[in-house]
Amino acid sequence: MKTKALRLYGKNDLRLEEFDLPPIGDDEILAHIISDSICMSSYKAAIQGKEHKRVPDNVERNPVIIGHEFSGELVQVGKRWANQFRPGDRFAIQPALNYKGTLDAPGYSFQYIGGDATYIVIPSVVMEMGCLLPYKGDAFFHASLSEPVSCIIGAFHASYHTTGGSYVHQMGIKEGGKMAILAGAGPMGLGAIDYALHNLRRPSLLVVTDIDDNRLARASSLFPPEEGKRNGVSLHYVNTQSTEDPDGKLLALSEGTGYDDVFVFAPVRPVVEQGDRILGKDGCLNFFAGPTDPNFSAQFNFYNVHYASTHLVGTSGGNTDDMKEALTLMEEGRLNPAVMVTHVGGLSSAAETTLNLPKIPGGKKLIYTNIDMPLVTIADFAAKGKSDPLFAKLAEITASHNGLWSLEAETYLLEHVKKI
Repeated sequence: MKTKALRLYGKNDLRLEEFDLPPIGDDEILAHIISDSICMSSYKAAIQGKEHKRVPDNVERNPVIIGHEFSGELVQVGKRWANQFRPGDRFAIQPALNYKGTLDAPGYSFQYIGGDATYIVIPSVVMEMGCLLPYKGDAFFHASLSEPVSCIIGAFHASYHTTGGSYVHQMGIKEGGKMAILAGAGPMGLGAIDYALHNLRRPSLLVVTDIDDNRLARASSLFPPEEGKRNGVSLHYVNTQSTEDPDGKLLALSEGTGYDDVFVFAPVRPVVEQGDRILGKDGCLNFFAGPTDPNFSAQFNFYNVHYASTHLVGTSGGNTDDMKEALTLMEEGRLNPAVMVTHVGGLSSAAETTLNLPKIPGGKKLIYTNIDMPLVTIADFAAKGKSDPLFAKLAEITASHNGLWSLEAETYLLEHVKKI
């Protein structure tokens, strides 16, 4: 079986190549990839090469397929797994295998499995660790985004609270509590708003902050306060840059009590410190956004740690259970990860997109691995549609979905665009 795949050979060395996959063994599975969303972690692996902890030292001789947020269909199943999986099954993969304490992961460490490919061989270790996850939904891109959504779910589960006189930590956000998502109008913040409103455990108050009116307006159009009210949540948006007394405004919205759960979605010292200042008694601050500076630090009020039981957690990624929850919520139509997607492209654009990811504004970059198409922002579909009927139709479809990517758009694209 031939495949086309984007392979990493070393620092800044990504090559789109066609090569033969080996025949699968009895304990392996052949799969057809349909979509992969590009993560900043892939950028880090691409620029660091073998210095990245997940990339093998011999990558220049044995290149790895990059990409770890992918979905597709199973093609051929080795007999060891024939009682669990069947050809035609749709799937997602939890890349954090945690196999025997190693950091090996699809999209970083393996020659024949990664998201930026047409076909892959799934090794037995993925199934042994329970990381090949069935997906019963319709849109492939939903399953690709289950990994970043699982990071959000994991953060909500990792927050915790206590009861006076007990040392037991009650895991999860406070049900019916007061929540703030700071710097929360970006793609991951939008996903967090979606989960906060549609998860079974919800706050009674949700305040989302940002410093950009356009991002806040977009967030409010996707998740208007009326939708919050329908789900039992009082939803507010605040521009902390244009507000004269942002701390006072945020505390007033909490009726002066402060917040039970605060999520920080930007690794910016003033945002972290504001989160600390608005914590209520037994409040939990979740530092979600990973900094690139290993010396990043911020002040934290330890008087409140001692006397008001405030506390801090940090999460990076979600576990397999979080990813299963993400897939289930998408299958049920309760979460729509399309709010995170701003760009769409083909496998031919994956290398340039990965290597330049920090320079490309917007949210998630979605790659369809069997097509030849440059990376295009959804906002530009209408302009490109003036000279290209493909984008004219995609603009029409996305406009009918409030400017969002959708199953309808995915289906039309895959049926009408040039194959790679």
